[in-house]
Amino acid sequence: MANPIDLYFWPTPNGWKVSIALEEMELPYTTHLINIGKGDQFDPEFLKIAPNNRMPAIVDPDGPDGAPISVFESGAILMYLARKTGRFYGETERDRIAVEEWLMWQMGGVGPMAGQAHHFLKYAPQLDPPQDLPYPKDRYRAEVARLYAVLDRRLADNEYVAGDFYSIADMSIWGWASLWEGQQQVLENKPHFTRWLETVSARPSVQAGRALHAELRGDHRGPQAQGVLFKR
Repeated sequence: MANPIDLYFWPTPNGWKVSIALEEMELPYTTHLINIGKGDQFDPEFLKIAPNNRMPAIVDPDGPDGAPISVFESGAILMYLARKTGRFYGETERDRIAVEEWLMWQMGGVGPMAGQAHHFLKYAPQLDPPQDLPYPKDRYRAEVARLYAVLDRRLADNEYVAGDFYSIADMSIWGWASLWEGQQQVLENKPHFTRWLETVSARPSVQAGRALHAELRGDHRGPQAQGVLFKR
């Protein structure tokens, strides 16, 4: 049996990408909680693994050539794990190109834009003093809507994001997309997006990855945590 991978994690959409992938790929792992509200991401030992002070990160004791390796950035972790297992990356070079296109689309678009939407719609108005700012709220809400419309059009002709196969691209997008209500989005005009969201949500490994330490979800609110997260 393979040695367990060390997963440095907190229950957020970025953390879910890797917990879901580990579940889908049936890889053993040990979870190390990085409480982002308490500042664990700035611990010097964690920074040796993740120099950008962001989770998730992993350490694989059975890395290339049998030597341990650490990997940070959720997209890089997904690609590493897919190559390691030979799963969820497609069967052909054209498949892999499609997977990488949509993975980069998520990393550069959905994640940052949905994250900003959450910040300005949910967190900023609760700051002291409140920062209830119409312009960024409208901007990021509209940009998330645009991105989900792009995804809906893609899914009109494809069962999954990269084609007719489930991949790490789906895993990367699902966590953020599953929080569409908090981003103040609607599904009535996105039937293909809705179908995909329901299909992926029904997968047992997605449910298991999403459930990892779900009791800690939202445990980074309040002035102290916001001071750590938002440097106020």
